[in-house]
Amino acid sequence: METIVMYSDGGSRGNPGPAALGVYIETLDKQYGEFLGVKTNNEAEYMAIVSGLKKIKSLVGKAKAKTVAVECRMDSELAMKQLTHQYKVEKEHIQKLCFEVWNLTLDFAKVTFTHVYREQNTVADAMANKAMDEAASKQTLL
Repeated sequence: METIVMYSDGGSRGNPGPAALGVYIETLDKQYGEFLGVKTNNEAEYMAIVSGLKKIKSLVGKAKAKTVAVECRMDSELAMKQLTHQYKVEKEHIQKLCFEVWNLTLDFAKVTFTHVYREQNTVADAMANKAMDEAASKQTLL
């Protein structure tokens, strides 16, 4: 079974504050960031995972997605432990995002969630910061 490795990161400057997500799909050599508006750090982390899983499905196609495993690597230990049922998800707005991730996992043969140290997640982190920086510079131009 083919394994696709995805790194995701979400960030917020303030909590809540201007936020963005970053995704690096290492196996497919794709990376991108997206500004999210005002969100909490945890919302941004989950939105990055959702976005990455959707992007993988669109890149490989619905039929092939059912045959691949996805390893989601993230530096949010909280999100990883919530997604692997080690911690409860108590906040309603995070529960909704968590359910969205779990529903997306059904599109693939297997999905795992792995915590990595921040130093191993530099590309996704850079994509999130770039999206926040670009949004901030557009704001100052207005």
